Amino acid sequence: MIGFVLARIEALMRAARDDYSVDPLVFLLIYLVSAPVFYYSLFRTIRALARRLGKEAALWSSVFLCAVIAPFVYVLFFGRNLPWWVYGIIALLIAQSVLSLAMKVRGRSSPGA
Repeated sequence: MIGFVLARIEALMRAARDDYSVDPLVFLLIYLVSAPVFYYSLFRTIRALARRLGKEAALWSSVFLCAVIAPFVYVLFFGRNLPWWVYGIIALLIAQSVLSLAMKVRGRSSPGA
């Protein structure tokens, strides 16, 4: 059973590499490397907003956004022959991240929030 599952995963990874020029291990590595940056920048953004440091909050929120979208940018830049809906999903994920971050920063930085 485990051998079957591992064989299927390996076949899917090989298909992603061969058909779409996207290495799932590189995607996973970028995702895992950006995770600590994600959490640290989120912490620093919230701390800067609590102290009402606008420029620092903007800097750390930009770092946060980059950490969130980094794996998907890899797929956009290096992926080939991807179905059209993959580009749509990635664009929606990036737009949702930008919108969510803008709403959080705007909501926390306003007086009385």
